[in-house]
Amino acid sequence: MDKNSLELISSLNFWENKIEITPIKGGITNQNFLVTDNLNKYFVRIGDDIPEHLVFRANEVQASTAASTIGVSPELLFHNKSIQIFKYVEGLTLSSDDIKKNLDEIINILKKVHNSIPEKLIGQSVIFWVFHVIRNYKKFLDENSSAYIKILPDLLSKAQQLEKKSSPFEIVFGHNDLLPANFIQDDKQIWLIDWEYAGFNTPLFDLGGLASNNEFNENEETYLLEHYFEKKLSAELSEKYRAVKCASLLRETMWSMVSEITSKIDFDYKTYTNENLTKFENAMKEI
Repeated sequence: MDKNSLELISSLNFWENKIEITPIKGGITNQNFLVTDNLNKYFVRIGDDIPEHLVFRANEVQASTAASTIGVSPELLFHNKSIQIFKYVEGLTLSSDDIKKNLDEIINILKKVHNSIPEKLIGQSVIFWVFHVIRNYKKFLDENSSAYIKILPDLLSKAQQLEKKSSPFEIVFGHNDLLPANFIQDDKQIWLIDWEYAGFNTPLFDLGGLASNNEFNENEETYLLEHYFEKKLSAELSEKYRAVKCASLLRETMWSMVSEITSKIDFDYKTYTNENLTKFENAMKEI
């Protein structure tokens, strides 16, 4: 365990007793821990702002608080600039198969997030605009001598095509990072965690991210869209959805390209980049 993280967690005045700290593996952006304080368990996340990824903890705290208020995310109990402490959910981290088995419940969670969180936000909020994120990543990769510099102009050109195909846009409040690991099921419900990329966005980004991150087939995607929008899937909506889904894959690819340069987490970002680049290229062929 990282000594600095151990000391940072232990130094907090939040604890009432001597604590036990156990690392939680699997995170590819932040350091996560289970902390036991007598009979109480807590989920602790360590992470500062990450400007290159447009991650700002004040926004994450606001989104987490709002998500907890509407009952879809565990309660945030404490936070400062670098640490967030949540009620610990004793449950199963979902797999892609679990996502598909519980799709109706997850669709309801997304609709609640998209439509109810804006009613609970206080103060400044942000927009998570995938095409701006892509342009921002391109600038960062250019300025930091990325190994992918030669292919960046082509990727940006394709992003511009996708932005035109997918407009005009409906805007909701999105989670914007619907990996299966961000869903936890206990004996009461499915919880949605990790709000660091939350912000106003098109609902198609969350729907496309959910589908691509969980390997949905065409029938599963149609089911997702028709039950979310509560109507038959039109050719126009299908085209816009596929364009935004493709953009979400490009954003994930470029996120990993940037992380290859900046991240200190022990994770094979290069392989992750190549996997997502292949997914993006395959999806572009269908546009």
